[in-house]
Amino acid sequence: MSETMPRDTAADRGTTRRTRRTRRTRRLALASALTAVLGACLVSTAGPAGAAEIPLSQGRPAIASSTERGDLSAAAAVDGKGGTRWASAFSDRQWLQVDLGAPRRIGKVVLDWEHAYATAFTIKVSNGGGRWTTVHTTTAGTGGRQTVNVTGTARYVRLDTTKRSSRYGVSLWEFQVYGDGSAAPVPGATPAAPTPTPRPTAGSTSRPSSSAAPKPSSSAAPKPSSGTTPARLPKGPVPPGAVRVAEFVAECPFTHRRPDDPIVFPGLPGGSHMHSFFGNTSTDAHSDLGSLRKGGTTCSPKTDLSSYWVPTLYDGDTPVEPTGTTFYYLGEGVRDELMDQTRPLPLGLRIVAGNARATQPDETSNARWSCLHAGHVGSSKNFVNCPAGTMLESYLDFPHCWNGKDLDSPDHKSHMSYPVAGACPASHPVIVPKLRQVLRYPVNGDPARFRLASGPGFTMHGDFFNAWPEEEMERRVRDCIRPIVKCGADGTP
Repeated sequence: MSETMPRDTAADRGTTRRTRRTRRTRRLALASALTAVLGACLVSTAGPAGAAEIPLSQGRPAIASSTERGDLSAAAAVDGKGGTRWASAFSDRQWLQVDLGAPRRIGKVVLDWEHAYATAFTIKVSNGGGRWTTVHTTTAGTGGRQTVNVTGTARYVRLDTTKRSSRYGVSLWEFQVYGDGSAAPVPGATPAAPTPTPRPTAGSTSRPSSSAAPKPSSSAAPKPSSGTTPARLPKGPVPPGAVRVAEFVAECPFTHRRPDDPIVFPGLPGGSHMHSFFGNTSTDAHSDLGSLRKGGTTCSPKTDLSSYWVPTLYDGDTPVEPTGTTFYYLGEGVRDELMDQTRPLPLGLRIVAGNARATQPDETSNARWSCLHAGHVGSSKNFVNCPAGTMLESYLDFPHCWNGKDLDSPDHKSHMSYPVAGACPASHPVIVPKLRQVLRYPVNGDPARFRLASGPGFTMHGDFFNAWPEEEMERRVRDCIRPIVKCGADGTP
């Protein structure tokens, strides 16, 4: 990914990467075997002070500020495999964090960079409560395999990058935290009593719907606890062998096209540019929560009656609909110690992400385009040129910090916010699952042929009208998001 790499063909790059991965995997296997042998010797002949260091981070839950693509997740940097990696979005300030499960004595952090490395970064540690201690800082990172010796106790270890080496993001094959494995308990405060899930308040921005809509409550969103330990919410168990990624999904194929938008132009048929709708089959300009709850759906699971829509993609003058339509609900963007404070998305919540009025790529930061099975192309805020045999992909991340009161707002955005520094801001204190929309279009080649109904590729945006049954949303948040467990469409691991 380095800008100084020689120009080679996609086939050459694929062969080179496979060769590197094979060699890397063999080296890691040999290193693991030697470590096991040496570790056994050291443990059998030395006391606790001389115990062998082991990889404490391997297989532990990891989160990141962003991911370039779905297969380049934070979990790939702590899986112990030499051929998988985490890659961030294409911007300077990024972070990667691993949860060791409990405070542990640590001795070193190993960063195994891909070509896209950070020249300036810090390593921080924490035992929770939002308090971080910097244990290493550099502005002269060189990439490759870097070992940083540290001394201390930590449950959370975090890499903060502030400057990239190239126009790409930053990418790590492995983020390894080593220690002797001994626990170092940190006394904690007594947990606060549970607090109820907030309900939206009545207001001019929350349009009334049918009697099927939930009754508004005057209770405000819970404020963050002033103590060191936040209130506990119900959390499901972690099954043996579970994949430690906070996620559940809905697959919602295309349903229909209409020049309607029941969030931005409610009650005005034909008032919008052309939209492609997914999920609920009844969506039109007059849709409200009551009508959606009575409608059908293409979603799997069938319990998801929500409506999702985006501006229609055109190849010339021909509309193109995605053949892959996955809507991920994720526990991302907030620190692990806050994950179990995630609340269900409130019934009737409306969210708009992206910027339909953008006039240049820099005016949108949450939508990106890439190529399925062609990672070497890289992602962009505008359309990309995908090789033959691949597909054009669209990724869009929705905000997931809610103000706890409004189901909508006059600009359809102010009631929601994105996290800041791994936490929701005080103005939007309620953490809800992050919706990530991934659409795969059966087109490739010259991007000059493509346009959206809203304009260039960087005007990509998405609308979401939540009609999940409350008990189904609550179950998935309890069993998948809070315990950091990957679940399928049925909401089970």
